[in-house]
Amino acid sequence: MKKVLTFCIALISFTVFSQEIIEQPKKQIVEASCGQCQFGMEGKSCDLAVRIDGKPYFVDGTHIDQHGDAHGSDGFCAKVRKAEVVGEIVDNRFKATFFKLIPETK
Repeated sequence: MKKVLTFCIALISFTVFSQEIIEQPKKQIVEASCGQCQFGMEGKSCDLAVRIDGKPYFVDGTHIDQHGDAHGSDGFCAKVRKAEVVGEIVDNRFKATFFKLIPETK
């Protein structure tokens, strides 16, 4: 019985201590807009971009037209908006896994 109990404790200890802790990316608030129209980035068409710590990055994982009319009065080509995002910068592009436009307060 002692051997079974010792084995169970060892197995539980091994399971608990061998689990890898994966840090989840944090949500952050960034400026979002058209990279060409508002951030002065080089490109051939209107593309979604975010500005993080003063540096703009084109966005992969969502598209400018998924967030309303980009050329409307409150669209990305007309103004810079705030967005809540999750992702990482890879090869000088922001790879978004979550993108939520924050409604403007009036």
